[in-house]
Amino acid sequence: MLRIALPNKGRLSEKALDLFETAGLKAEFSSARALVAQLGPDFQAIFVRAADIPEFVADGAADLGVTGADLVAESGREVTEVLDLGFGRCRLAVAVPEDSEIRHPADIPAGSRIATSFPGITRSFFRELGIDIEIAPVSGATEIAPHLGVADVIVDLVSTGSTLRVNRLREVTTILESTARVIANRDVVADPERNGSLEEVVTALESVLRARAKRYLMANVPRTRLDEVREVLPGINGPTIVEVADSGAWVAAHGVVDADRVYQTIARLKALGAEGILVTKIERLMP
Repeated sequence: MLRIALPNKGRLSEKALDLFETAGLKAEFSSARALVAQLGPDFQAIFVRAADIPEFVADGAADLGVTGADLVAESGREVTEVLDLGFGRCRLAVAVPEDSEIRHPADIPAGSRIATSFPGITRSFFRELGIDIEIAPVSGATEIAPHLGVADVIVDLVSTGSTLRVNRLREVTTILESTARVIANRDVVADPERNGSLEEVVTALESVLRARAKRYLMANVPRTRLDEVREVLPGINGPTIVEVADSGAWVAAHGVVDADRVYQTIARLKALGAEGILVTKIERLMP
């Protein structure tokens, strides 16, 4: 049985649990406060802090884990990234007060004090720039540090940038981009028997992620316009054409389309004389 470490709270936890449930791996808890749950008969979930998941996976306490790429980088632990889940998108940025003359990282003077909850990444970034800095470690409310005289610069996670603007800070540069990732213990990846179970989980999650970006579209189209319909509705390997019980003038075309192109696809099909168009979500999609 593979053990999978999942975040125990926050948006990352909610999205991870939803993804696993849609993939057929619903967490079954023995009680409301349980920190362990079954994910079907073959997998077990343990719920820990997202920041601790790289440690659990690297040490073998968990075989797989879901956490942010920023936390994996900060941990410095050797794990294998097996899947980018796409959600939890943010960036680790360098920011300064709005009235600061600093415009580029190279403008930051040696000896500057930098407030951050990512000391490892921050040290490495400025070491590569050849700038000696002092770290002011904080665990939260990093944006207030420059206004209290605690630090000259901050390195913090940014999503939309609104928190920086509210606190009169200006972004200078991005150190790294982060999303939620599935990471694996390297021994598990190298073990043929356990790697098979790992691939089962990854394949199930991928099928859900792939489906979320697609829609299934069905339409009755004139048989005489089939060649043009194939250009509009290519699907994965071309549209599926089904006979309609009429005089033979119509066929039903079924295909998979990009979710963000549905309205354009419908407009083009209508222009070809299509009728009875139906669009539906896809739960899972395998290539």
